[in-house]
Amino acid sequence: MKKLSDLASKPALTSVIIDDKDLTEKYGDNLEFFIYDKLPISTYTKLASINQNDAGQLYEAVKDLILDENGHPVMSEDKTLPMDVMTAAVIKVTESLGK
Repeated sequence: MKKLSDLASKPALTSVIIDDKDLTEKYGDNLEFFIYDKLPISTYTKLASINQNDAGQLYEAVKDLILDENGHPVMSEDKTLPMDVMTAAVIKVTESLGK
């Protein structure tokens, strides 16, 4: 019998590619960001409870999930993404978390 402890590991950064045709044309290339391959259950609960129509709530929920190659948030108090890119990134994060 396999033990659950054998499956436990530290989260690792994994690359996510936004390859939407319209965004690729608009920004000149595919867009890459990173997420952790494992997240705490509190993050899943937070995401499940957000109101999808509330942009502020959505931003707060995903800002710490959309990371650069060093594991730092891409968005901060003084930096944000264009809305079309943020929407695509949120979709990609949601798809990745569902796997």
